[in-house]
Amino acid sequence: MGQPAQWSINKRWLVLGFTALALSTVIAQRRGGRGWWGRDFQNESYRTPRDIPQHSYETPTWSNTSGFDKDVFTFARIKRDRSGYRGGSWWTDTPDSDLNLSFRLHQTTSMAVDPNGLFLRLTDKELANCPFIYIVEPGSLYLSDQEAAALRKYLLNGGFLMLDDFWGEEEWASMAGELKKVFPDREFSELPLDHPLYHCVFEIKSKNQVPNVNLGTQSQYNGGITWERWDAREVHHRVIFDDRGRIMVIATHNTDNGDGWEWEGDNTYYFEHFSEKTAYPLAINIIFYAMTH
Repeated sequence: MGQPAQWSINKRWLVLGFTALALSTVIAQRRGGRGWWGRDFQNESYRTPRDIPQHSYETPTWSNTSGFDKDVFTFARIKRDRSGYRGGSWWTDTPDSDLNLSFRLHQTTSMAVDPNGLFLRLTDKELANCPFIYIVEPGSLYLSDQEAAALRKYLLNGGFLMLDDFWGEEEWASMAGELKKVFPDREFSELPLDHPLYHCVFEIKSKNQVPNVNLGTQSQYNGGITWERWDAREVHHRVIFDDRGRIMVIATHNTDNGDGWEWEGDNTYYFEHFSEKTAYPLAINIIFYAMTH
């Protein structure tokens, strides 16, 4: 089994058991692996990212303290049906993105992390056990009445939703329309950079764009173009708050953090310029916030 790239870590001690959270130099290596294209991702037997072969390398597995297997952070990705032509499918970037991010959380923090991750539908009973859920390509999001009600209950009871990897105004409008089914009385607002989320682990001073791996690699030759659509040059981090001011939903728009996690071991330039500098620090800050508020 190939080993993932190693980071050198500068220690930073934090409350609630978080420690050693700083990304530094990495030597990214390309590794052979098994392809997963063509799999039937609508197959409900796929319960975790470990059920699907990775395309680049196999992320190491690990174990947690016996008897406390449930007391761990689990990266939970939402399975859903695609609607319309906008955006991609729920399985975009998986399994590599989910497993790599979980491994980095395990490797660089004292958080107990599930090595397997989880695929869930919004109507699954297990949703209540997951404080954080992730929806990719929400430009194609469609919520049934039952799903909208389940998501509303989940978020108002303390859950946290991250929406990632969608581009341009059409995809934004489509996603925002679906979230209106959940919260017809709440609006998205741009999260200012002085919000604690940007300073809880890493100091994040700007909303940087993470392109897909191909565009990111080409950006060193094309004048720095990293946007996927003409109307997607500016990155937005928009949120929905609850009545106490807690973020319930964050939408990272005009950026693809999932690719930053997925391709970390395949492309040195991409890792150093996008994964290490933006995708991982932002994800770790978001998860830290979700777990402590």
